[in-house]
Amino acid sequence: MLKEQDVFVLRTPLVSGLQSPMNLSGILVLGAFLQAGLYALEFYVIGYSSAHPLKNDILKLHFWTSLILIGLGIVFALPIVYRKFERLQYLISIVFSQNLFGVSSYILALFAVTDIEAGLSDASMMTFTKVTLFAGIFVFLLTFLRYIWKIRNGDYSRGSRSEQIRKKFEYKSSLPAAAVAGLGLFFILQYVLRNLGLGDPNQLIIIFIGFAVFYTMCFVLPEQLIILYCKLRFSSFNFKGQTYLDEVTHDGETEKS
Repeated sequence: MLKEQDVFVLRTPLVSGLQSPMNLSGILVLGAFLQAGLYALEFYVIGYSSAHPLKNDILKLHFWTSLILIGLGIVFALPIVYRKFERLQYLISIVFSQNLFGVSSYILALFAVTDIEAGLSDASMMTFTKVTLFAGIFVFLLTFLRYIWKIRNGDYSRGSRSEQIRKKFEYKSSLPAAAVAGLGLFFILQYVLRNLGLGDPNQLIIIFIGFAVFYTMCFVLPEQLIILYCKLRFSSFNFKGQTYLDEVTHDGETEKS
């Protein structure tokens, strides 16, 4: 029963051009270099001194995943490709961005916590890994359910609320996911202070920024997936080789701009 007008507000990042195929093309190319740099940091700098029991498996899996995504990103950065496969480009951009920012940041922070000098047991490191991952999953699920509830209540439909009321509502509806992320960071803080103390400030910066970025990407992922669903279902969410989106009329039909 979902109509285009029910998710009208979710077209905003597309209408603004922020997530247009051309803009995503540039992000995929620049992201390829950034991803290579982050992996080098994981392997040669942070990962070298990590004692995590799954370190080698994580590095191997992330290497091949990143390599495949870099290759796909370069291919779908070509105009001749993304103009024909716009939806597929958007899917790849989601996985690419989550790997670049979310996964890479998590691995860097995880390896920084599990430094050899900390002398942590394998059981302790695995427990820490599971807790931080489950916190990310809960942030994703709560945020996803929040979006579904908001869509069903018409909070993303055209002309549903004034901007001031919408901003207030957005803030309150984000609190559960933010609370879970906050608890996750609090657990990380306790774990780090108990096992590492106030050691190298650079190490502490990597840990807290890394996990904060990871939870932020868990928060962003539901909106990315919902916009992908809308692109698959509704014509007005696609550029179709144009530099603009088709307009949605008040009766929910799509018309040419």
